[in-house]
Amino acid sequence: MSLAQDQSVTATFTTLGPGQLNVTVSGSGTVTSNPAGIDCPGTCSTSFNDGTIVTLTATAASGYSFSGFGGACPSMSCQVTVSGGQTSDVSATFAQLPPPQDITAINHIIILLQENRSFDHYFGRLANYWQSHNFPQATNGTTFDGLPANASNIDPNGDAVGPFNFQSACTENPSPSWNESHGDRNRFNPEDSNNAPMDGFVHTAAKDASGVGFYDVLGHRAMGYFDDNQLNFYYFMASTFATSDRWFAPALTRTQPNRMYMFGATSQGHANALNTTNSPPLTAETVFQLMESNGVSWKIYVHPDSTGCTTTQCLYSHSYLNQFTYGKSVLNNLPSRYASTPQLLTDMQNGTLPQVSFIEPAGYVGLDEHSPTVDGTNLDSVQAGAAYVESLVNTLMASPSWKDSVFILSFDEPGGFYDHVPPQPAVPPDSIQYPTDIASTDICANNPTPVCGFFVTGFRVPLIVISPFTKANYVSHTVMDHTAMLKLIETRFNLPSLTLRDAAQPDMTEFFDFVNVPWATPPTPPNQLHNLPCIMEALNSVTISPNPAPAGGQASVTLTLVKNAIQNLTVSLSADSPNVVPATAQIANGTSSAMVNITVPTGVTSLTVTGTIGGIPVSGTVAVQ
Repeated sequence: MSLAQDQSVTATFTTLGPGQLNVTVSGSGTVTSNPAGIDCPGTCSTSFNDGTIVTLTATAASGYSFSGFGGACPSMSCQVTVSGGQTSDVSATFAQLPPPQDITAINHIIILLQENRSFDHYFGRLANYWQSHNFPQATNGTTFDGLPANASNIDPNGDAVGPFNFQSACTENPSPSWNESHGDRNRFNPEDSNNAPMDGFVHTAAKDASGVGFYDVLGHRAMGYFDDNQLNFYYFMASTFATSDRWFAPALTRTQPNRMYMFGATSQGHANALNTTNSPPLTAETVFQLMESNGVSWKIYVHPDSTGCTTTQCLYSHSYLNQFTYGKSVLNNLPSRYASTPQLLTDMQNGTLPQVSFIEPAGYVGLDEHSPTVDGTNLDSVQAGAAYVESLVNTLMASPSWKDSVFILSFDEPGGFYDHVPPQPAVPPDSIQYPTDIASTDICANNPTPVCGFFVTGFRVPLIVISPFTKANYVSHTVMDHTAMLKLIETRFNLPSLTLRDAAQPDMTEFFDFVNVPWATPPTPPNQLHNLPCIMEALNSVTISPNPAPAGGQASVTLTLVKNAIQNLTVSLSADSPNVVPATAQIANGTSSAMVNITVPTGVTSLTVTGTIGGIPVSGTVAVQ
């Protein structure tokens, strides 16, 4: 510039506005910034003053790895200098890791123990189901120790009672308590550790019925079983996924001590319920304390009661953790650990399950499959209980939680129903090797033989292991009890054992194929049937008179109950000679007997007539002359 005269020049500088930083995320992970402002996903775009140096940090979600940044900083690390008025775009990519091929593939373990059913009683006919439904187990050499056709017990009349198919969804409860279970194992010498003829189930069921005023004073109900025509959902799931013919309750006694083992791997010497002996809660460490102290998430899910109450106090009152001192501690200090079963379904569907879930049985609303303890109509049904389990399992299989979960279904103890396999040797959990709460008149009082202590398991109970990782059509023959489920939890989450009992258990990994993931896509099970009535009555006697009966002459068959029927009953009739009795007879509500007139067949020396109510058979025999 040439100046002919003085000139003035003005230079104007304007303040630059803030610059914009945008972040996009691909895959599962988070990106945060320093200075703060970016927290993506969530806040993925913000402004910074001109010249601000922003450092971005990428954190991969579980099951993913960080692949790198792109855009304004294409590297594994990212530092951006923001220019005022300018926009900087950064991408972050997270790649999904291949799934682990070991036990760490399991991220959620769900456990439900229903109530009081033995293995032979529920699953004894599985092999027949395989044959009729063309399951691979029928032809691939799978062995299975199911209900023997020649199994029997002797009733109070001296008659042999074999297995029969129940035709009622509810049955009078046989007792599984300490004395009764030992008598079931060996009727005539229950303290004999070396011999287990499994011959006392009918005898003890008869004694129970007489003591509480039941119908079945002959005890025949102990030999009844269900099959796939009644428990079709369970039969399908046990056959499609995995089961075991050597899965046992932990203790040879009733519900409460077995559930102590489920939570604490010990009953601390208890063979009875705490309230029957006025005993305080157990001080033993539970699996919940173990998980809490090691950062493993857990919940106990409880079905609401009939009022619909879901307060923590209501849920706690129906939890078997109240048998332990830790239960009250959870109630007071960790109330969110108790949740309702509707919340369980929500957690499944939302993918928000804890690492370990225990589901309490819902007997107080008739869904735990326990046999009724009183006579009545429309009582607790095994099919209603199975349908409840079906609703839980189907929700899981249809949810995003399925991909890394295991659902284990079993039963706390066998409920007094027959099983032909004796209890197995077991490791006592601690220094309390014999019961401390049995009376001086009880079986095994002051007897230090193994069967009188915690050196043996209880009887076999049903088991189904349901998971995408479960081996298809698998049957385990390894002896385990419920504390093997604790061992699974301990193995998966690197926890120490609670007692010597769970320490001695297999970890259940034999049930799984983590490499091939057989059920990544779950099967479609059948809908649980609801085809059985509720019939509590059973015959006390079938009497044919005169005795002896005249060949070719007339006789009468009297069908008798020990007390009046509580509904109109149809008694199915059969005889060992054809065309002797009608197909059915009726016992009217409010009466206790019915009579049928027959013509005695010729050419026979005896006649046996059998009457059946709800599947429970009772026979009478006379000589024919």
